[in-house]
Amino acid sequence: MSAHEQDAILVLEDGRVFRGQAFGAIGETFGEAVFSTGMSGYQETLTDPSYYGQVVVATAPHIGNTGWNDEDDESSRIWVAGYVVRDPSRVPSNWRSKRSLDAELVAQGVVGISGIDTRALTRHLRDRGAMRVGISSVSTDADALLARVRRVPPMAGADLIGYVTTAEPYVIAAQGARKFTVAALDLGIKSMTPHQLAERGIEVHVLPASISWEQVEALAPDGLFLSNGPGDPSTAENAAALCRRALAAGIPLFGICMGNQVLGRALGFDTYKLKYGHRGINQPVLDRASGRIGITAHNHGFAVDAPTDRPVDTPYGRVEVSHVCLNDDVVEGLRLTRDGRLAAFSVQYHPEAAAGPHDAAYLFDEFVAMMADNTSTTKAGEQA
Repeated sequence: MSAHEQDAILVLEDGRVFRGQAFGAIGETFGEAVFSTGMSGYQETLTDPSYYGQVVVATAPHIGNTGWNDEDDESSRIWVAGYVVRDPSRVPSNWRSKRSLDAELVAQGVVGISGIDTRALTRHLRDRGAMRVGISSVSTDADALLARVRRVPPMAGADLIGYVTTAEPYVIAAQGARKFTVAALDLGIKSMTPHQLAERGIEVHVLPASISWEQVEALAPDGLFLSNGPGDPSTAENAAALCRRALAAGIPLFGICMGNQVLGRALGFDTYKLKYGHRGINQPVLDRASGRIGITAHNHGFAVDAPTDRPVDTPYGRVEVSHVCLNDDVVEGLRLTRDGRLAAFSVQYHPEAAAGPHDAAYLFDEFVAMMADNTSTTKAGEQA
């Protein structure tokens, strides 16, 4: 009997059961059930460290059409705890494909399930919220699996950054002449992010999340970048402390996703868990200053609790909400100014978006412009 013919079961913590067939590795897995609305880009999704500890439900009905290649990974491995699809492609077809999605899941030991009603599962998660889940292709005993699901720690309060951050610092060289040096705090960084910075003449020092301020300061960076990452942002205490030190030192700062939440907490705002989060590559976001609407890539289950009707004064300058989600008004960006100049900014989405869309790529240029302005202002002050 092939793996696709082997029975599998999915059990949510509220007792809802879905039965289908094994997909990927045979075994059991547990995590938080979330859904991603992207119709493409599954390879980038599966290799995004921000999905650590989560069982991802693909809302697109047919997954695996383009197989798996050796170019589009966003990191060194698949990070999802499990994968749920309705109809896996039996024959991948793409000129870059090296193997099937199913074969890659098997090779990396990722347990999944196929042949279930993912529309019904998605609607359930939208109504009830993201919740703990288990998948098994070694047993179909729903009650036994439910008991194990309910022993899984919840995502609220989960400190997961240490599982995905780099063990040692490494450097991505600038392409062409080096214009600036950036310290990038790896909270779960995707490979396309330092690539986007390097394309703009930036030498990127990717640093472990546990790095000290003294080690960051020793690099004499022109800017600090805070990456995406998994888990509850309230646990990212070292990142928030580094953020405050950088702001106090006048170092330009840019954060994305978890980095947006870390900046928010560093500035004194709380964060909270969303009911089911934003995950996919089709999320509409409003830039409040320009009125421009961007279609953006998201993967977050937490958000910043900041007022959208007024700016707030902080010890580091004045901060205001710069972007909001048009679906639910969730805070999607922060902008900090000091003495009339931009000091830091962040967004809740992925401007690198390797799988697309690329509406937000200009934010990397804004980061470069902020560092250039800071450098010229600093030099002018020294000369005066």
